[in-house]
Amino acid sequence: MQRSAWIDVRAIASRSEAAARQAAGELCIPRAYGSYEALLADPEIEAIYNPLPNHLHVSLTLQAAAAGKHVLCEKPIALTAEQAGQLRSAAAKVHIMEAFMVRFHPQWLRARELVRSGKIGELRAVQVFFSYYNDDPTNIRNQAGIGGGALYDIGCYGIISGRFLFETEPLRAVALVDRDPTLRTDRTTSALVDFGQGRQLSFTVSTQCVPCQRAQICGTRGRIEMQIPFNAPQGEHTRIFIDDGSTLDGKNITTEVLAPCDQYTLESEAFSRAVRGEIPLPYGLEDALMNMRIIDALFRSEKSGRFEEV
Repeated sequence: MQRSAWIDVRAIASRSEAAARQAAGELCIPRAYGSYEALLADPEIEAIYNPLPNHLHVSLTLQAAAAGKHVLCEKPIALTAEQAGQLRSAAAKVHIMEAFMVRFHPQWLRARELVRSGKIGELRAVQVFFSYYNDDPTNIRNQAGIGGGALYDIGCYGIISGRFLFETEPLRAVALVDRDPTLRTDRTTSALVDFGQGRQLSFTVSTQCVPCQRAQICGTRGRIEMQIPFNAPQGEHTRIFIDDGSTLDGKNITTEVLAPCDQYTLESEAFSRAVRGEIPLPYGLEDALMNMRIIDALFRSEKSGRFEEV
């Protein structure tokens, strides 16, 4: 955020003033607050970034909106669509955007541009694999009661991959879930999401698997692959691979190299420009609500064992 000319980071808040001061010192942030409420009371703060654990996203966003602050809120914006719906009245007064940085990265924008141009024919399937290994019970990602687990943490990236590239909304979804017997979080979740007219998103996400990220975008006449689709190295070149399908050994794959960037800077800059009135808000609350409706359907499917309507 501090890399952008559109953003002036004035303050940071923590539950303890000592922690806030330490972070502020490390990041060269002028003000440190020992409570979230103190930061929200600062009249010079126009917008906040809400990166709290998942179960606190809605409550703090509501507090911020009540104080007249715009909110860039980490994903997922809530634990259920019903919970996210509590933000509707607030979103009519301030900007609220769910933070998916990948939607601002040039590799994703270029991939969608290629799909729109017909480079790979008609888009039929999007396949995503995203995993890391973390079985630490003290980590918030492994605490079921506060929104831990693979689907909340990284499955949401699979969901927006399909929505971003198909540019339509899904009809139904089915899930296969494996839960850690002790932590009770979903440690491996696979999903099939039906976007209608033969368009399918499939993804597998895991919090207890070898680290891996891949996205395959498959059409009737070609395929696009993103090597590191979600945690693209900040400030480094990225590459997407375009395969015309003429051989199975990849000899005819072409590589596009994209300029270095920081996707977090691009995301927060777009949000800041919307706050300033320079551009429309790129993604609003209704977009975030759709992500939650899909997550809800997948958790229902875990219990029912069948497709669930979105």
